[in-house]
Amino acid sequence: MIKPALKDQDFLDDVALARRRPQDLHLWWLGQSGFLLQWQASHLLFDPYLSDSLTAKYSASQTPHVRMTERVVAPRCLDFVDVVTSSHNHTDHLDAETLNALMQANPALQVLVPAANRAFAAARLQVAPRQLATVDVDGPMQLGPFTFHAVPAAHEQLETDEEGRHKFLGLVVEVGPWTVYHSGDTVRYEGLARRLRRWSIDVAILPINGRDPSRGVAGNLSGPEAAQLARDVEARLVVPCHYEMFAFNSASPAVFVAAARALDQPYRVLRNGERLTLAS
Repeated sequence: MIKPALKDQDFLDDVALARRRPQDLHLWWLGQSGFLLQWQASHLLFDPYLSDSLTAKYSASQTPHVRMTERVVAPRCLDFVDVVTSSHNHTDHLDAETLNALMQANPALQVLVPAANRAFAAARLQVAPRQLATVDVDGPMQLGPFTFHAVPAAHEQLETDEEGRHKFLGLVVEVGPWTVYHSGDTVRYEGLARRLRRWSIDVAILPINGRDPSRGVAGNLSGPEAAQLARDVEARLVVPCHYEMFAFNSASPAVFVAAARALDQPYRVLRNGERLTLAS
C-alpha cells in the first residue's frame, strides 16, 4: 500500500506550521478528490473521502474498491475546518462516515452541496436539509472568506433535476487574492473552457483517471485531457487527482505529466498528505 508523504500527527503538524504563513495559499491532497485548502487560518475541505466505507460496501462485488493508499488522517482529527464541499452524490465525494465525523468535530461546520442534491445529501448524513448550504450555477455563495461559483460538471453527461439544477458541479473558489477551480468529477464538454475563462485561475484541480466502460463506473478526464483543459483556461498551475485510491479505477500520473510538459503547462503532482504552497 502506498504511504502518504505525511499522515496523522505529522500531517496535522504541517497544517499548523503552514498557519505561520497566513497570506500564502496552502493546499494538501488527501486522496481521491479530497483537498484541504488553508488561507489566513481559514480551512476549506473539498470532497473528502477519509474512510474505508466503499471498501467494505463492495468487498464481495465485481468491482472491489481495494484501497491503494493509506489514509492521511482521521476526519475526527480535523477539528479546525470551516467549510466542506460535496460536488455530487457518489460516496467518494459524499461519504457519511467522513462527513458525520467532521460535523461532530466541528459544530459550526458549513456543508456545501449542489442545490439539486440537498434532500439526498441530508438523508445520507441524517441531518435536516436546512443544515446544508447549497450552490448552483445561478449565482455565487459566500461562506466565510470563501466565495463559491458553481460550474456544471459532466460525469459523463450533464444531468439536471426537474427544476433544471445541476447534479454534478465543479467549484471556482475565490479566497483573498487566490482563485482555485475544483472540477469535481467531469469530462470535458462544449463550453466548459469558455465558462472557466471568466476567472484567472491560480490552481486547477482536475481528475485524470479517464474513462473505461469495463470499470462499470462513470469516467472522468484523462491525463492528456486534464492537461489540455488547464492549458486552454490558462491556469497558473494544474494539480491532478482521482487516482491511486482504488486499484480498479486509477491511472498513472506519468501520462498526465508528459502531456503537461508537451503543452508547456505548469503542473504539480502531489503525494497524499503533501502540501502545495503558493506565496503571496
